[in-house]
Amino acid sequence: MSRQDGSDRQVSADSVDSSSATILHVDLDAFFASVELLDRPELADKPVVVAGRSARSVVTAANYPARKFGVRSAIPLSQALRLCPQAVVLEPHHEKYGEYSRRVMAIFDDVTPLVERLGIDEAFLDVAGARNLLGNPAEIGQLIRRRVQEETRLTCSVGAASVKFVAKLASGRAKPDGLLVIPHDETLAFLHPLPVGALWGVGATTEQALTSRGLHTVGDVAGSPVASLQRAVGDAAGRKLHQLANGIDPRAVTPDRKEKSVGHEVTFEVDITDAELLRRELLRQADAVAVRLRHGGWVGRTVVLKLRYSDFTTITRSRTLAEPTDLGRRIYDEVRAIYEALGAHAHVRLIGVRVEQLSRGDDQRLSLWDEDGGWRDAERTIDGVAERFGRAALRPASLLGERPHSRRDDRGTAAGERDADR
Repeated sequence: MSRQDGSDRQVSADSVDSSSATILHVDLDAFFASVELLDRPELADKPVVVAGRSARSVVTAANYPARKFGVRSAIPLSQALRLCPQAVVLEPHHEKYGEYSRRVMAIFDDVTPLVERLGIDEAFLDVAGARNLLGNPAEIGQLIRRRVQEETRLTCSVGAASVKFVAKLASGRAKPDGLLVIPHDETLAFLHPLPVGALWGVGATTEQALTSRGLHTVGDVAGSPVASLQRAVGDAAGRKLHQLANGIDPRAVTPDRKEKSVGHEVTFEVDITDAELLRRELLRQADAVAVRLRHGGWVGRTVVLKLRYSDFTTITRSRTLAEPTDLGRRIYDEVRAIYEALGAHAHVRLIGVRVEQLSRGDDQRLSLWDEDGGWRDAERTIDGVAERFGRAALRPASLLGERPHSRRDDRGTAAGERDADR
């Protein structure tokens, strides 16, 4: 799996046969940091960290010179400065990131109508239908890279493969500012030497379960009997990991559909500065959103945090999951990570949690989130108890004793509804 600092960068030769690699994954390089450096070009070769100016701030992004010192997103700014004392700290400007994202996505839309966005800075493209007009997939990838650079002054990396999973791995290996093509016939040769952590959906728990059984590479997983994998990580995940390790990923590039979401938000009677109270509110809302997802038969792929401050400044931030979910614990973990990454907060007037990119839960035949199995069982048990005794009969311990009257307004948005404050 590619290291974040680009030291093991791999790119394709111009002569590569890309005819079978019609799925592209395009990922902007160190996006937030790169946008900030557009206004500070003299810092391009120096280590740069994007973070709020606070003792409790968390790194939002780091450019590649900073990453060579071990700096990465989501670590405390204080730790980043210990790793790299000479790093220049720039404050984030999220409105700029949204604008540049829209410009880049418009380039993708010019190339093909089959664009599946994955958050603000990456997307899958199916370019099979664009070959007669724009050339082979490698040429299309180079066209995209050239247009992004010329029209935004940003760089992006492109992975091209016959399946989505491999295309995403390839773009990571091509970073920064590269193109890596994995022809269909070379898929297994590319995959099998990689560590098991490269498999999509393998977190720390699953990785430990695999390595403890002597499965250290993707090739080890590919050669392992499915039954053995199922004993290690569960039936569904075992089958799915075996498929991925053998280069099998039948998912098509799915263009964006009409937006649907499920969410909850609250406006406080008094502006809140207590971080622990805000985390508890995020937990409460994540649980409520998950309940409504399960009741509606939905799963969602993008988790969104909404914050409004005392001066009515409103921000939204999102994360896209590898696999859709309807679990409160997964939603809370992601939305809390977004909250922590923003650093110190001013007086908070409103806070909300929303899940977007919904699909029907019964369409999700296999899940890679095996480590969520315990939470899945627990939350469904709570659903059953709630049907008989009410939702208040079981709740997270950290929510005991909360006072609902401290909220002036608590609203939920249903699938298909639009939040007027978005």
